[in-house]
Amino acid sequence: MMAESEKSWLEKFYDLMEKYEDPRSRGYPLMSSPFPTLAIIATYIFIVKYLGPKLMENRPAFRLKRLLVYYNILNVIISLIAIEEAYAIGWFTHYSMRCQPVEYGDTPILRRLVTGVWLYYITKFVELLDTIFFVLRKKNDQISKLHVYHHSIMPINAWLSAKFLPGGNSIFCGVINSFVHVIMYSYYLMSAMGPGMRKYLWWKKYLTVLQMGQFVLIFLHMMQVFFIKDCTFPRPFAYFILVQATIFLILFKNFYDNSYKTSQKSTANDSTMNNGISEKSANGLSSHQDEIELRRRTTVSGKESLS
Repeated sequence: MMAESEKSWLEKFYDLMEKYEDPRSRGYPLMSSPFPTLAIIATYIFIVKYLGPKLMENRPAFRLKRLLVYYNILNVIISLIAIEEAYAIGWFTHYSMRCQPVEYGDTPILRRLVTGVWLYYITKFVELLDTIFFVLRKKNDQISKLHVYHHSIMPINAWLSAKFLPGGNSIFCGVINSFVHVIMYSYYLMSAMGPGMRKYLWWKKYLTVLQMGQFVLIFLHMMQVFFIKDCTFPRPFAYFILVQATIFLILFKNFYDNSYKTSQKSTANDSTMNNGISEKSANGLSSHQDEIELRRRTTVSGKESLS
């Protein structure tokens, strides 16, 4: 047997993971190591910040209206299924809204929970398409630091939960995030249906408020770990979630102040942001005025893009 001192840092790293991992997560794709997830995120950042804009630089923007409708319907359905699964495994009945330790049994319902957490992790890769649509529509100004950070860190957060803690207090984060996504992607779906829906989208401003409320609730819920004496949910992971919730809250608050409050002072500013996605553009779908301008330009150049 190899002595501990003879092992490489990578071998020691995998030994540490094996010591703390949930054995029920073994065998699921992408769960054996964090490096595939990190590689996907690194590739995503490279594409949306450098390669994609470069490739689209001398090409006309795509419209993608029909694709965006289907994409937003898919995300609404995914989020509704996540909420239904949370109900099925007992989040609203068996699970406590106070301190909820991770249950490490191997019952069918707990296996279903582990699978649900893994599937939630996979959906974070689907959401990377939000940014890809920005690139294809040449809406590079909407690829903000908040937007890229949000989409980059969520797969990592979800991987950690699926690998080490597929249950307990951390499930609350996924449940409330899925609820917010039902509302958010429903708004984007309505936006994608065309200018006839614009009169029903007066509540666009409150999507950012909803996002901020989400992080406040996650923060307060996780703080219970430190005030309930018999709570066995791992404190290091609780600290990690608290830090992430705080970072997101600060970033979204800055966007809200810089966008909506600024727009109130200057009516000429119509580029308010929501989750790094502008009021003019949901999933890369531009406003009716933008479409008219795009058609005028592309008609002149004879290069009208196809959906």
